[in-house]
Amino acid sequence: MKISEMNWQQLETYLRGDDRVVVPLGSTEQHAFLSLSVDSILAEKVSVEAAAPLGIPVFPVMPFGMTPAFSDFPGTISLRVSTYVHVLTDILYNLKRQGFRRILLVNGHGGNIPAQNIISEWMVTNPEVMVQLHNWWCAPKTWAQVQQTDALASHASWMENFPWTRLPGVIQPTTQKPMLDLVSFRKLNPTQARALLGDGNYGGFYQRTDDEMLAIWQVAVAETRRLMETL
Repeated sequence: MKISEMNWQQLETYLRGDDRVVVPLGSTEQHAFLSLSVDSILAEKVSVEAAAPLGIPVFPVMPFGMTPAFSDFPGTISLRVSTYVHVLTDILYNLKRQGFRRILLVNGHGGNIPAQNIISEWMVTNPEVMVQLHNWWCAPKTWAQVQQTDALASHASWMENFPWTRLPGVIQPTTQKPMLDLVSFRKLNPTQARALLGDGNYGGFYQRTDDEMLAIWQVAVAETRRLMETL
């Protein structure tokens, strides 16, 4: 259930019987021909669908993350590491104060993966709270389904192209883009990175069938729900 569809009294009632909560972590950044909010859309949607039958509240997605390499693409917002540390720890302290003791952060952006270190450090001084980071797209079962579908899958490629991340009237290329050399890419500044990336896809086809994408999504929702059940 979405926090945005609850009032504080309802949430207080929930806390009398359960201390689990979900916070999706997203990003606002270039995704080639897809929405700038791909990571946020997917993190929140997988969280809401997974939590629905369990009755666990889901906060609105955190729409900004750490994505400095894309800074030259219009629409990309990148937070400094120091800013992200403060934002994430403030969120955790607020949740702790209100009585939440089992917190799942469902992450939809690769640049946010270092948040695991922030969480681990926070729990050193807050041992009564369990916080878990779930990178939904590369979780074992979901990633296996992606690889079974097409081994060449990357940022802004077909693997992020769901009906709910596409834009009306935007036609996806039909070619398969060669995979980017990530080692070389990580040496570049944002201006050089944009010049190398072109449209922004790291490599692979831009779109696959909706049936294939729905199969991946069903695995992702089930895997995320299982994690919520065992918090």
